[in-house]
Amino acid sequence: MRKLLGAIAAVIASVTAPAVAQTEDAYAPARAIVADIGKIVTPNGVQETFEATLGGARQVVNVRGADKDNPLLIFVHGGPGAVEMPFAWAFQRPWEDVFTVVHYDQRGAGRSYPLNDPATLAPTMTPDRYRDDAIELIELLKKRYGKRKVVLMGHSWGSIVGLSVAVKRPDLLYAYVGVGQGIDFREGEKAGMAWTRARALAAGNKEAVQAIDALAPYPQGEFTIAKADGWRKYAIPYGSLIYNKPDLKYYFQTPHLSPEYGPADIQAWGKGSEFSVTTLWPRLADVSFKPVRKMDVPLVFLLGRHDYTVPSPVAAEWFGKVQAPSKTLVWLEHSAHMPMVEEPGIFFAALLRDVLPLAKDKP
Repeated sequence: MRKLLGAIAAVIASVTAPAVAQTEDAYAPARAIVADIGKIVTPNGVQETFEATLGGARQVVNVRGADKDNPLLIFVHGGPGAVEMPFAWAFQRPWEDVFTVVHYDQRGAGRSYPLNDPATLAPTMTPDRYRDDAIELIELLKKRYGKRKVVLMGHSWGSIVGLSVAVKRPDLLYAYVGVGQGIDFREGEKAGMAWTRARALAAGNKEAVQAIDALAPYPQGEFTIAKADGWRKYAIPYGSLIYNKPDLKYYFQTPHLSPEYGPADIQAWGKGSEFSVTTLWPRLADVSFKPVRKMDVPLVFLLGRHDYTVPSPVAAEWFGKVQAPSKTLVWLEHSAHMPMVEEPGIFFAALLRDVLPLAKDKP
């Protein structure tokens, strides 16, 4: 895989390369242990994976929970193309005691990537289409599990999809939960570049400073993944993605132990990530929620204090101005862009305290 999104793609390439796949069976015993530990055995539980056709594209959906009567929580993954299904086993199990948790690999991503012809899919990959896919999925899941509404959680790129759903169809949601929340792509890129340049300057990293300066006038003008890669490859070692953890190798090995992902699925993860980000990124340049001043659904933002992959100060500023039936902003002080992984206990406590009470039908 050619280099995309700097250090992230380099690590993805290393763990999805054919040489790794040849030895993939070595992970099978560990996957079996993880599967056994995570198996849902409660009488009213649910543990299933199925295909759904959303907007004409086949997509893989995974549902897990200890009690079908619990509220549905749908997780919209980031990227574009950065699926969370194969990582969820590492942080999600406690959620499943109080929510029925849904992951889906979006069009062109992960296990959904080989189900559709990329040439046919590419023209459909627009922010509005991903929003409408999510709406179709919500409607499908409500009918399948007999629910009135759901909790929608969007992470990173998925937060653009999720917030778009909340704007268009608040009637479908008990609450919207934003994690690594994006608000304005150009403003976010500008803030991330400035933070990275300041860190590099303080560290005496002349190479990084010069490389970032050379990207000008980005994020204005042409909006390409090469430009985005040009500063993120320096930001990630400073902890913009995972706080105080510049080496991401072991985190990106997590899918090898996932009961939901086999060797072929891991290969699809890498190919789908490349396809999704190159296809979709240029179409995101002018996506912005800054004009939105009123929401008709409760909002909960769970933001990493050190997130400069999708800079959290941009999200916090918008959150402070928008009107909503209720608003809760939770800062995770020792997290960057992956707070559910970095501070899983505090993250789960926030779900119990600030999200679960919202997931109730009003008389």
